[in-house]
Amino acid sequence: MTSSSGTTAHPRFAEALRELGLESVLSGVRSFPDATRTAAQAAEAVGCALGEIVKSLIFAADGVPVLVLMDGASRVDMELVRRELGAEKVTRPNADVVRETTGYAIGGVPPFGHRTRTRVLADRGLLDHALVWAAAGTPHTVFPMDPKDLVAHAGGTLVDVREAREVREARESGR
Repeated sequence: MTSSSGTTAHPRFAEALRELGLESVLSGVRSFPDATRTAAQAAEAVGCALGEIVKSLIFAADGVPVLVLMDGASRVDMELVRRELGAEKVTRPNADVVRETTGYAIGGVPPFGHRTRTRVLADRGLLDHALVWAAAGTPHTVFPMDPKDLVAHAGGTLVDVREAREVREARESGR
């Protein structure tokens, strides 16, 4: 896959970067002709490990949207999110709710620069990497950032909400 650098980020996200004093990040935005909607597609396009991709996932905790930032190699444990938030129920909202909440389509949701202010949970596993890549507001663009800076700019609270390996392996094997 080929990529190009430049200001190809979604205009709302580019404006958020300017407001945060992060205009220099715009020069690192990479655009790809093929979609980078999934973590696997993004990792392949960038040429990095799957865990170095940041998934920006919207959940609904008792109907209130919350953003969870997770590394691309892991899954979110919704029960851990529920406990962390003290919610009765945590669900995955539909694409319309994601777009209404963030201003972006699924597959292009960045970690910050959203239409509405939401609570942000960031899994500690993101900090295992020196550099991570996240969506720049479109399904074809990504940008690199130090994970500590990314979590800070997203206003995230560091939590442990990664699905345990044993749970994932049992689910995948059908046990």
